[in-house]
Amino acid sequence: MAAQGEYRRLEDFEEDSPPGEEELLVHVTEGLQDSWHHIKNLDNFFTKISLQGPCLAAAQPCPRPALRRGGQFLFVVTFTTFLLCCVEYDVLFANRPLNHSHAGGAAPDRSKVTLPDAVLPAPQCAQRIRASGWIIFLLVMAAVFWLYRLVKVLCSLLSYWEIRTFYIKALNIPSEGLCNYSWQEVQARLISLQRRQQMCVHKKELTELDIYHRILRFKNYTVAMVNKSLLPVRFHLPLLGPVVFLTQGLKYNLELLLFWGPGSLFQNKWSLRPQCKRVGARRELARRLARAMVLLGLANLLLCPCVLVWQLLYAFFSYAEVIKREPGSLGARRWSLYGRHYLRHFNELNHELQARLSRGYKPATKYMNSFTSPLLTVLAKNVGFFAGSILAVLIVLTVYDEDVLTVQHILTAITLLGLVVTLARSFIPDEHTVWCPEQLLQRVLAHVHYMPDHWQGNASRSETRSEMAQLFQYKAVFILEELLSPILTPLILIFALPARALDIVDFFRNFTVEVVGVGDICSFAQLDVRNHGNPQWLSAGQTEASVYQQAENGKTELSLMHFAITNPRWQPPPPSELFLSQLKEKVQQDAAAAPPAQRILAEGPLGASLLSDDSAVAPDGLLASVLARPILSASGLVSWDRRFAQPCSTASAAASVLASLASPLPGRTRGTSAESPGCHSDRPLTEESLLLSESRLRSLSRSALLSEVASAEMSLHAIYLHEVRPPASPWPRAPGSPARGTPGTRVPSRARLLPCRAGPCAPCSAV
Repeated sequence: MAAQGEYRRLEDFEEDSPPGEEELLVHVTEGLQDSWHHIKNLDNFFTKISLQGPCLAAAQPCPRPALRRGGQFLFVVTFTTFLLCCVEYDVLFANRPLNHSHAGGAAPDRSKVTLPDAVLPAPQCAQRIRASGWIIFLLVMAAVFWLYRLVKVLCSLLSYWEIRTFYIKALNIPSEGLCNYSWQEVQARLISLQRRQQMCVHKKELTELDIYHRILRFKNYTVAMVNKSLLPVRFHLPLLGPVVFLTQGLKYNLELLLFWGPGSLFQNKWSLRPQCKRVGARRELARRLARAMVLLGLANLLLCPCVLVWQLLYAFFSYAEVIKREPGSLGARRWSLYGRHYLRHFNELNHELQARLSRGYKPATKYMNSFTSPLLTVLAKNVGFFAGSILAVLIVLTVYDEDVLTVQHILTAITLLGLVVTLARSFIPDEHTVWCPEQLLQRVLAHVHYMPDHWQGNASRSETRSEMAQLFQYKAVFILEELLSPILTPLILIFALPARALDIVDFFRNFTVEVVGVGDICSFAQLDVRNHGNPQWLSAGQTEASVYQQAENGKTELSLMHFAITNPRWQPPPPSELFLSQLKEKVQQDAAAAPPAQRILAEGPLGASLLSDDSAVAPDGLLASVLARPILSASGLVSWDRRFAQPCSTASAAASVLASLASPLPGRTRGTSAESPGCHSDRPLTEESLLLSESRLRSLSRSALLSEVASAEMSLHAIYLHEVRPPASPWPRAPGSPARGTPGTRVPSRARLLPCRAGPCAPCSAV
């Protein structure tokens, strides 16, 4: 990486605090009335407000998950110790006869063994525990860890009560009515409170971006490093090919090294160490960081047996019953940890990311299910037939004579055969389903907002499916990665990560800016198109960024649009506002060459049926209308209005619907009131009525309605930007060498209509 970049400080119109005033940042209580001014750690305080708000709305304490995890840990340790030291397995397995004495001299019953017979008395159990030094050592370690977790839970309970009091007294939001308030309304009240009580003494007023910067300070750095392919999480393995490995354990170690551990690059929660800001200290700092990586890797290697045993036990107790009850659950999919970072916008809160990925879950599942292997299908059918036949015979014999159940291992055989049959069925596709991979992938894009260039027009390729699987993995793969994490994480820390130490040091210096009243933040989070824009994403002529400074895959432009739509009251900086205004003008121009939005939306049910959608509620019904419009025009299912020069494309359809919204980007009146949850904006619901059905409008609150409309608006912008941007560069196919910042490499094709899976489909295969 380049080393010539310099640490920058962004000046503000307001004056800085006097020297030494940072020592005065304390939580003050005056008299009997609580006041929240001069808060010492605003990052932590705002994070608790954003995280505990949903818990207060649900009338349940946020430490509840921590309590559950603490209880599970205690149960796993206790139950495992009991199984190791307090069970007589020779008696349980009937390897040793057990004589039951009966009164009156009756003959002993040697055949029947009860569970209490296999459990050792308490004194004998305690003696076995004391006789094993390893068990005592592990129990002491577990007790220390559990006490640490207990202290954290108690602190969380105190914090929960403090935040609850803050919501009620400072923000005037009762806990029972919090469910009626969106985050934007809570945020507006925080900004209003800052004007009355100086929570932050460095600035008189806080902006929406300031609050997001404090909550997501470290997450924005991580998202940027993933976007720039700085972290060594991609590997090319023999037989397996390109793989991505990012687990909770590896993520925890990376955060420990970079953000909050002893000797990390940050000296506190809001400021980099001074030596990180000097070019001359980069090599020395890189050597120290590389040494810390190796030492941390060795510590992980030393703790590997304990962590691995815990992972195995926890996975067994967590998933054994689920697998027995629903074997197909291992074939379900989830967004991978790498996928969550790759798809995350800068300045996107956890609940915003979760809502967006949840909307994209069904389209992503349908897309991945559109790929079938004929060989695997035939194998699954045969395995299911053989296992089902044997299982049927055993069941019939059991029904005929229940004594069959007394045969040794017969229940085990029936259980395993049932699992095999269920697993085999999960690999057999529905023969009557017709999929359109290209359109399904477009629906995924509408919700997740990011897609590598070379996926366009290549949705049917196995390479695209493999790269999508890195973002949307099987649950079984997730469990396997977490089980292997204690073994692989030390290897990555010792061998792969130190080689990136100098690049990481340069990254933090080159892409860190100091904002008055906020501290050191990632410069990408400033959403500055001029410094980090990509000319291929409609910011040509507005950006001065070099290739090294550009965010990949339009991350800056899409994050800017997402933040502007999510926070309509936010005032963007001049370069970003210029980009949004020019984008709005281009949308209006393209909308002029497309049919009216009312006509496009009227074809929503037909579009939804063509895309195999189960429902046409917003935003899916809206997206189906936009994505299906080119198909309907090309196939002749809808008439082509000769007033337009050419049939409606996806981009022009999206532009037409966007133009129907009142001021879709900057300057909108749609907003949130800081005082009243019932009066959010002066904007009429005519445009929103186009997007939602009448029953849907009646069932949603105003804040939920605006949230769905904002989601649909952002989805349309994501589709539009991906459609109108210049074509991708050719795909230099070198096995295992992905393009920078993307899950894979590139292809030149921009085709939109491809044949469907599992048979011909006239609308999808029309040209």
